[in-house]
Amino acid sequence: MSAHCCDHEAPKTEAIVNLPRYRKILWIALIVNAAMFLVEIGAGVQAGSLSLLADAVDFAGDALNYAVSLAVLASALAWRARAAILKAFSMMGFGLYVLGAAVWAVWHGGVPQAMTMGVVALMALTANVAVAWMLYAFREGDANMRSVWLCSRNDAIGNVAVFMAALGVFGTGSAWPDLLVASLMAALALHGGWTVLRQARGELGESGAKDDHHGHVH
Repeated sequence: MSAHCCDHEAPKTEAIVNLPRYRKILWIALIVNAAMFLVEIGAGVQAGSLSLLADAVDFAGDALNYAVSLAVLASALAWRARAAILKAFSMMGFGLYVLGAAVWAVWHGGVPQAMTMGVVALMALTANVAVAWMLYAFREGDANMRSVWLCSRNDAIGNVAVFMAALGVFGTGSAWPDLLVASLMAALALHGGWTVLRQARGELGESGAKDDHHGHVH
């Protein structure tokens, strides 16, 4: 999940052997993640599943990461830090929303549709594995390879958790498995958002200090 790690650091432009192809793969990754975000939001609302909605924010976070990677191929650290702050607030806001919705659903919610949850979770898992494979195949030997794999592994764990929640809902006929998984994912989003925010504020401080230093030198 992007909440766990998934700050996709773009390598330096001069370190990329085939920049046009790398850029193209980042665009594909961005489109796949954005599309799965829309699919999971729609399916989560239709199926009444909070864990699907929580997994959707994971795709949104990843899409934003790839967008930032594309942007910073030609821009400064300060802009990446500002984009990260936006992402952090989005993650924490969504985490709070899902936790609030889970609490509300304990008293007022119905049982989500297990079949829809299961099918969409498998689609999401396929999408994450495909993106990881594309990046892995292209970036062999790159120092960022490990972070891409950690990221995709954590994404896959989120997808599997939703699938397990679907089995739990199907087996028990209750909403509890869905609510438990959604609450866990929301808590991870809050933790991840806070971590990203702290790191981004540190980077903004660094870039500000560098600007001041250059100003004094000139």
